[in-house]
Amino acid sequence: MSHVEDELSSQPECWQRAAEQAPRHRDALPAPGERVAVVGCGTSYFMAQAVAALREASGAGETDAFAASEFPTARPYDRVLALTRSGTTTEVLDLLTALRGRTRTTAVTADPATTVRTAADDLVVLDFADERSVVQTRFATTALTLLRAHLGAHPATAVADCRTALGEDLPEGLTGCRQFTFLGRGWTVGLANEAALKMREASLSWTEAYPAMEYRHGPISITTEGGATWMFGPAPDGLADQVRATGGRWVPGDRLDPLAELVRAQRLAVAVAAAHGLDPDSPRHLTRSVILTP
Repeated sequence: MSHVEDELSSQPECWQRAAEQAPRHRDALPAPGERVAVVGCGTSYFMAQAVAALREASGAGETDAFAASEFPTARPYDRVLALTRSGTTTEVLDLLTALRGRTRTTAVTADPATTVRTAADDLVVLDFADERSVVQTRFATTALTLLRAHLGAHPATAVADCRTALGEDLPEGLTGCRQFTFLGRGWTVGLANEAALKMREASLSWTEAYPAMEYRHGPISITTEGGATWMFGPAPDGLADQVRATGGRWVPGDRLDPLAELVRAQRLAVAVAAAHGLDPDSPRHLTRSVILTP
C-alpha cells in the first residue's frame, strides 16, 4: 500500500479527532464577527476557499480566501488564518512575517517543530493528521473538518459517510476516462478545485474544475464521450441531462457529505494513477513543501 492510500484510508479517525478537539482551539480560531482572510498554497488554498465560503454563509463574518502569494497586504483584516501542512512553505511564512504586529495570525499545521511555530501569533497543531506523502489527503480534509466543527457545520453523518466513501466501489468505468471535470457550488467549489488538483498530481490526467453554474458558459464544450463530470453536492436543475447529452459520464455527488465525496475523488486519483502505471507517492516535479531560496 502506498503512503497516499494508507493516509487516505485513515481519514475517518482523523476527522473524529479533529471534531472532538475543535472546542479547545476556540480562542486560536476566528471569533464570530471578525473579518477574516484564509490563506494557503496548493491544496491548502482550495481548503481556504471552502472555509471562507462556509464561514461567510454561516453568518460568522466576512471571510475571503487567497493564495498566500496573492494576499492584498493593504486590505485590513481582524485575523489571517493560514493553512500549512509542513509549516515551511515560503509564501505562507513570508506573509505571516509581513503581518506581524499588524494583524493577528493563526496557523493550522501538522508540524509545530518548524518556523511557523514562531511566525504565527496562534498555532493549531494537527500532528495526528501529518503525512509522509507529497500529495495531501488527510491533513487537508482534517483541517477543514476542524474548521467546520468550529463553525458548528460538521454534520454528525460526516465520519460515517467518509467510511462509506472508502468502502464502496468507485463508479464503473471512470478509470478509463480521458478527461475529468469537477463542479461545486458555494463551499464545494473549493472541493471541486481540490479534486481536480488531486487528479492532476497523482495521475497526470486532463482535469478541470468550475462553479457548477459557470460550466454551461463555455467549459461544457470539452465534455464528450470518454469524459466524466463529477458534481459535489446537489446539481443545478437540468445539468445532469445536459452532460449526458454530450456523451460524457455524469457522476452525482449528493448522496454523501461533500467532504466524503472528496475522499471518493481522492480514491479515483489513486486508481487512475495505478491504471496508468504511475506511482502516486512520486508525483512528477513535486515536493512535499515548496521552499524558495533567495
